[in-house]
Amino acid sequence: MLKHFRLEEFNCTHTNANEMDEAFLHRLDELREKCGFPFKITSGYRDASHPSEVVKAAPGTGTHCQGIAADIAVSNGVERMNIVHEALKMGFSVGVARTFVHVDARTTTPVLWTYG
Repeated sequence: MLKHFRLEEFNCTHTNANEMDEAFLHRLDELREKCGFPFKITSGYRDASHPSEVVKAAPGTGTHCQGIAADIAVSNGVERMNIVHEALKMGFSVGVARTFVHVDARTTTPVLWTYG
């Protein structure tokens, strides 16, 4: 049971499918607790047929398709900084954009990137 999220928040926006990893969701719930403010999930699980996935070199293999990633909407730099800071401390990989922060639990060495 999650404290801060409903499982439906992570449904694929293209197919409504949801194969989120339970351990990842509990870690994300912990991240939300550490940050101390609500998270709006803009992208959770993505089916391999999702438009953002079919254009990739290896469709269906990304962290969203594996159910171990989420994009969290941010409206200011304070939220962005708090999410990035806490996520990195927890060992998540992090992608930083103007309107969202991506976090994932890839099994390789954690990475940090920005979206151009």
